[in-house]
Amino acid sequence: MLKDHGVEATPLREAVLEAVGEASRPLSVPEIMAAADMRHAMNKVTLYRILDLLVDKGLIKRLSTGERALRYGMGITPNHPDHPHFVCIRCGGMECMEPDILPINLRGVRRISNRPITQVELCFQGVCEQCGDGNSKDKKKRQGQNASQGRRRSRMS
Repeated sequence: MLKDHGVEATPLREAVLEAVGEASRPLSVPEIMAAADMRHAMNKVTLYRILDLLVDKGLIKRLSTGERALRYGMGITPNHPDHPHFVCIRCGGMECMEPDILPINLRGVRRISNRPITQVELCFQGVCEQCGDGNSKDKKKRQGQNASQGRRRSRMS
């Protein structure tokens, strides 16, 4: 895959691309470092240079979580179409969403804006299942427990 994009295949580059490609969601730099380090020892400067190269060649995408944190996911291929992401506003986790969840008419956007569009990054923000979303069963269960504890306290007073 690296050679197809004009990139010399080295063990470190392959390790980084494999780490990103094997993940089910976009990864942060520390996550990529941990996964790639399991294959080959690498320092942070080298990792950032490899990430920049792979982004420049279109092999991976640099994704913003809305804060200063960046995550990296696979570039667009026939097996990995462009798709939106979901970012949790509590934990900062990023998840991939189905590609067809929100179709975008790029031809229409290009016609209206009359500008060349090189990348579209669609990101939904909210609260993930692990953090709870106010309507979750876990939160309702906790609220019920708190209410029963409050009733017990008032009876004891």
